[in-house]
Amino acid sequence: MGKHEPELPNVGGLIRALRQQRGISLRDLADACGLSRTAISLIERGASSPTVASLHRLATALNVPISFFFQAQEEQHEVIVTRAHERRHVGTTGLRLESLGSGLKDQTIEPFVVTLEPGRDSGAGPIVHSGQELVYCLEGEVEYRVAGQSYLLTAGDALLFEARLDHGWRNPTDRPAVFLLVVQAAGTNSVEPHLRT
Repeated sequence: MGKHEPELPNVGGLIRALRQQRGISLRDLADACGLSRTAISLIERGASSPTVASLHRLATALNVPISFFFQAQEEQHEVIVTRAHERRHVGTTGLRLESLGSGLKDQTIEPFVVTLEPGRDSGAGPIVHSGQELVYCLEGEVEYRVAGQSYLLTAGDALLFEARLDHGWRNPTDRPAVFLLVVQAAGTNSVEPHLRT
């Protein structure tokens, strides 16, 4: 069998199904996650792809881990192998978030590879969520801001911090940055803020 691009998750369809299943109106979801009704509607219809921060906000408001959008809905395993060519991903212009595995029963970590184009960042506002976060720079440079302090990471550098501290990231260079992002789910969705528009 040849290698092929994995089928992208139908994120908009999953969001709509969860929202309707729980009896949440578009307005209530918008109020809960801080996105506009129009933005959510566009995402649900597949007319717009959510950013990492937007997806995180939606997942938090719907009380599911962000990994929910990357896994087959009824599958839970004890061992998961994710081949490089099988990674499920979401992204927007300049940002690609690839899941390194989801679907363990009671999974408490969410591992991703993030590719960030030059000049891209996590958005205007700070990110705050429960749990802890590990960032490991694989290629290029990524600047993380945590509690007002700036940390420039180059290939091989790692940063571990309490995610309740205000944080955000950006690529300050003219080359793409690639980094490993491992977020401790801590019972709530903690990747959503990273998907902001």
